[in-house]
Amino acid sequence: MSDLLIKNARFKNGKVQDILILKKVIVEIGNVSEITDIPTIDAKGYFVTAPFVDSHFHLDATLSYGIPRVNKSGTLLEGINLWGELKPNLTADALKERARKLCQWAIARGTLAIRSHVDISDPSLLAVEAMLDIQNEYRPWLDLQLVAFPQDGLIRANSKDNLNNALALGVEVVGGIPHFERTMDDGAESIKYLCELAAKKGLQVDMHCDESDDPMSRHIEVLTKETIRLGLQGRVAGSHLTSMHSMDNYYVSKLLPLMTEARISVIANPLINITLQGRHDTYPKRRGLTRIPEQILAGLTVAFGHDCVMDPWYPLGSHDMLDVAHMALHVAQMTGITQMQECFNAVTENPARILGLEGYGLEKGCKGDLLVLQCMDDVEALRLRPARLYVIRDGSILSSTQEVVYDLDLSGHKSSTDFIFSRT
Repeated sequence: MSDLLIKNARFKNGKVQDILILKKVIVEIGNVSEITDIPTIDAKGYFVTAPFVDSHFHLDATLSYGIPRVNKSGTLLEGINLWGELKPNLTADALKERARKLCQWAIARGTLAIRSHVDISDPSLLAVEAMLDIQNEYRPWLDLQLVAFPQDGLIRANSKDNLNNALALGVEVVGGIPHFERTMDDGAESIKYLCELAAKKGLQVDMHCDESDDPMSRHIEVLTKETIRLGLQGRVAGSHLTSMHSMDNYYVSKLLPLMTEARISVIANPLINITLQGRHDTYPKRRGLTRIPEQILAGLTVAFGHDCVMDPWYPLGSHDMLDVAHMALHVAQMTGITQMQECFNAVTENPARILGLEGYGLEKGCKGDLLVLQCMDDVEALRLRPARLYVIRDGSILSSTQEVVYDLDLSGHKSSTDFIFSRT
C-alpha cells in the first residue's frame, strides 16, 4: 500500500495538521477530510519528522561483539587488531545475517537511510559483495549507501586495486584513512589519489580523517586543498576530525574558512569519539569530539553518525540516532535551544543533504517517508528518545508500537505518566 492519511500530526512549528500520501508522495498538508478508501492513522498531536539518517556506520562489522574475543582495553587500536583477527574467519552468510538484524533495528528506530563504510582491504572483497547483496535486499525499505573503505590504509596495505574493484562492483563513495598511513606524506598521497579517483569517476568522497588526539594530524588541510584543486566542492565529507579538538585556536581560525571555501561536510560520531579518544590522557582529559559548534557557526554542514553497534570498537548501542544526538549535545555543551535543534538536524536533514537523498523532507512533493514520535517537538525528542509510534516509508507502515505510559499506584492514588513536559 502506498496511500496513507495521517491525522493530527504536530510539525516543528507547533502546528497540528494532516498529511496525505498518495502513490508514495506527500500530496497535501493541512486540514484533510477523511477519505474512506485509504488507510488512516491518528498521530494524536504527536511530533512528526522526516526519517533519521545515519551518515557514518560500519555494517560489515556490526553485531560481531565478542568474536573472537572482546576488546578488553576498549581502545581504537585494539579494535583494529580485533577486526584483523576476525576478518580471516568471515563468511558471507554471517556478514549478511548480522547486517539484516541491524537493518531491522535501524528501521524500527526510524532510520531509513545509512551510509556504511565497507572494508576493502581483503582482495576477495567478501564484505563488499555481502553488503551489496544487503543493499539490494533492503532497497524497498532502507537507502543504504556504501563507501569503499581501505581500513588497513590505502598505501600501507597496497589496497588501490581492491578499492577500484569495489567501485567497479557498484560501491558509490570513495573512502580513505590517511591518518593510519605510516607517514604524514603517505597520508597526503592517499588523499591526492583518492580525490583524483573520485573526480575522474564523478563520485563523492567520505574519508575517516584525523581520528586522532594528535593536534599535528592535519590531513583535513590536505583534503580541503585537493577538494578545491579538483572542483569537488560540496562532494567531500571529513568523518571524525577529532584532532580538531586538540588543535590550537589560531590554527583552527585558519582551517575553518578553508573548509568553508571547499564546502567540506563534517560527520562527527559522538558515541564513539567520546569513548575512543583521549585514552592516553590522565587529567585534564580531552573529550575528543570535533569542534561542532564552531563548524556550524562557520556555515559547514554537520551531521552525526552512529559509527558502531556492538562490534570490536563499541560494546553498546541499538542503532538509535537520538542516542547519538543526545550524546553530542552534552559533550559539545550545546544546550541552547537553537543548538539543540541543530543536533536534531544533524541526524535528519543535514545527513540527508550529504548523502544526496532525493525527495527527503516533510513538504508537498516529498517522498512519503516519515516518523511519528511520542513527544511534542524536536528538542523533546532529544530529551526523551521516545517511542517511534509509526515508521512510514513510501506511504506504508514499516513499524509501529503502542504509546508508552507508566501506571503508578502510590498508596492507592493511581496516576500515569509519559514524561512529556507540555502538550500545548
